[in-house]
Amino acid sequence: MGNDLVLTGGRVIDPAQGIDRVTDVAFCDGKVSEVGDGLTARSRQDVSGQIVTPGLIDLHTHVYWGGTSLGVDPDAYAYQSAVTTTVDAGSAGPGNFPGFKAHMIDPAQSRILAYLHVSFAGIYAFSPTVMVGESHDMRLMAAREAVAMAEAHRDSIIGIKVRVGRHASGDSGDAPLRVAMDTADQAGLPLMCHIDEPPPTYADVVDMLRPGDVLTHCFRPFPNAPVLADGTIRQSVLRARERGVLFDVGHGMGSFSWKTAKAMMAAGFAPDTISSDVHAMCIEGPAWDLLRTMTKFLALGMSLADVIAKTTLNAADAIRRPDLGTLTPGAAGDASILSLDPAPIDLEDVLGNIVSHPERLVAHGLVIGGNWRQAAS
Repeated sequence: MGNDLVLTGGRVIDPAQGIDRVTDVAFCDGKVSEVGDGLTARSRQDVSGQIVTPGLIDLHTHVYWGGTSLGVDPDAYAYQSAVTTTVDAGSAGPGNFPGFKAHMIDPAQSRILAYLHVSFAGIYAFSPTVMVGESHDMRLMAAREAVAMAEAHRDSIIGIKVRVGRHASGDSGDAPLRVAMDTADQAGLPLMCHIDEPPPTYADVVDMLRPGDVLTHCFRPFPNAPVLADGTIRQSVLRARERGVLFDVGHGMGSFSWKTAKAMMAAGFAPDTISSDVHAMCIEGPAWDLLRTMTKFLALGMSLADVIAKTTLNAADAIRRPDLGTLTPGAAGDASILSLDPAPIDLEDVLGNIVSHPERLVAHGLVIGGNWRQAAS
């Protein structure tokens, strides 16, 4: 049986296989079928002069559009940014996940996976005018319900989410994190933990996290930055990485600082994964999308191959989905088609600081389940 689709002439960068060369990628029956020269298929897409990567995974998004105040449209976002898998980071909890599943996840043309919030109603009051931290009230911590919901939806739920900090958990402190850790353990899933301003402190939180747990907002500004005033990385952060805690960017509207990022990168501490934390309050800046966040790490001196690894291979590892994030034959038939254009761009952080960069990543198309989609302009 022949291939259904082949992408020809592109520069294929697949960190999982150590590939970085001009070649072809073919798809059949919704999966990657071949990577090599001179491939044929019933449908051919010439991507000469462009970059072909495994389908980009945005590890931290909010795409429960219409169900929460912070949600963005998942397919519109996917076509804008060439992201084939959006991982929703706790928009829904066990009380409203069935609606998210029925109205967003199942009908979407792009792939949506989810961290289930341990809070019964998820992130229910996040807007420019109303801001109520869902972890303030311990009565909302729904451990039993979260485990039951995760077990019922193993196809979509890939982890447990919790938010702690002065804004998210208030007087509850780190108690919601303790509930979420126990919940994740019972469900057999990894944990993603949000941190904002203290209390609890950055050190308090990372000292609790276990191998495979994800700390998102890892390059946030003071207060609760991972570095001290002199640029020294906190010892708690170094200890956490040594024992296998994963550090995710989660840019969003308040969690990426050029000062922090420069200090961390200068000290040799790159994030494990790069994600946008795109939501309704940051999709028009300062985060914009995953490609803008990736471009910021090019401006920080990270190589293109490393930036791609942190949004494909590493992200797939974090959510325990080896079928994603690679163009290995038999993997999910996803690919992102990009270019690195010589178009200067001003890149803002969440404090309004600007770093200019002479190039930017641009989306041209994507393949989801073996089907070609043109990127939105």
